[in-house]
Formats: sequence, C-alpha cells, structure tokens
Amino acid sequence: MPLGGWALKSLTALQRRAVFILALTLTLAGTRFVTEAWAAGAFAVGKCGAYGEAFDFAAEAGARAAALKQCKGDCTAVTMKRACAALSIDLTNPCGAHGYAVEPRISSSLNAATRKCYEFGGKECVIRAWACDAKG
Repeated sequence: MPLGGWALKSLTALQRRAVFILALTLTLAGTRFVTEAWAAGAFAVGKCGAYGEAFDFAAEAGARAAALKQCKGDCTAVTMKRACAALSIDLTNPCGAHGYAVEPRISSSLNAATRKCYEFGGKECVIRAWACDAKG
C-alpha cells in the first residue's frame, strides 16, 4: 500500500473518532442542561396525613399544581428547587400535630419536619412522606 493510502485511512479514522467525541460531549452537555432545567418540585401537605408530591418539573407552577392535585382535601404547597421536603405526623393521632420542612439535604428535611411535629404537640412523630427534587 502506498504511503498516501495509509495516511488517508488514518485521517478518516481520526475524523470518525473526532465526530464520536463531539457527539458524546454534546450528549453529556445536553443531559446536564436537562437536569438543571427540570429542577422544580413541590410538596403539598393537608390534614390527617394527606400529602402530594411533584418533582423534576420545568417550572414551579406546574410542580405546585401537580402536588396539590395529589393531595386530598384542603392542602398547602411548598416548593423545592434542588432540595428535599418531608412530612412528619403524630402516630398516635394522625389528624393532630404534624410538621413539614424543605431543606437542601434529605437528612436535614427529615430532622426538621420531625422536630416541628414535636413542637406542635406530637407525642410519637414519624415521617409520613418525603421527596427530593434534582440534586436535593
């Protein structure tokens, strides 16, 4: 094979490799964009342990509406953006004291919700539900 033929085959292989690396880079960059763009969530809390959750929505309004739709009765919704929300209820009286919290990390939201349940008079507070949105 003449030297020129070998050089053409090598150039073609390098071009294919470059196109593959470019496509992989764009795919990974697109994944990061989607993750950051779809980072709105909401957590709805109602009476007697009712709750609703929505995460990875494009906007807070959509997440809030979806969470309220899942929650039965008169509910309040809080939004979470790259965070976690938790609901704690009193095991001895589910329609009594409860607490909820939104924090950057799951452990913080679980602890804060449980603490609030006890502050509002709960006797045996337990986590009823929790949800995290994106990187929460």
